[in-house]
Amino acid sequence: MTVPTGHAAPPAELFKDAFRAHPAGIAVITAQGPDGPVGLTASSVSSVSAEPPVLAFSVSTASSSAAALVRADTLVVHLLGADQLAIARLFAARGTDRFGGAVDWRPLPSGEPLLTDAPWALRCRILHRLPVGGSMILAAEVLSIEQGTQDEVAPLVYHNRSYHRLDDRSLLG
Repeated sequence: MTVPTGHAAPPAELFKDAFRAHPAGIAVITAQGPDGPVGLTASSVSSVSAEPPVLAFSVSTASSSAAALVRADTLVVHLLGADQLAIARLFAARGTDRFGGAVDWRPLPSGEPLLTDAPWALRCRILHRLPVGGSMILAAEVLSIEQGTQDEVAPLVYHNRSYHRLDDRSLLG
């Protein structure tokens, strides 16, 4: 379906449909909020620069964790593997105790919550906050990286409202 060009924005549903067809890796982003640890699942994390290491992601301002994440000076971006599906779902659910007994975590010496089962955890300092529509885009400098104990982990991917695993069978070339 082609949407006519001009000054009118494309319909929101059409925009959502386009991105449902575009797979994305899954991350959980955590920070220490004023009332305790906060976190959410995100599919918008992307690398921006390798030198210096910078990443970016967006947060819906409707999320219950958004205000604390946006105000935080530092946070941790956990890149999840397919075996962390339960963690992705937990941090995506509304009204749940994300840091109760269902997930293994510990505070870093700097205070941010670290999910100990994540294959990769990137501790970041927020560089820029950019409000866009109903979201906030955050750019963050990576201060340190922790690699999990597993050698190679199949990534957890979100596509068309479902979680997927990428493995050798999905390799095209």
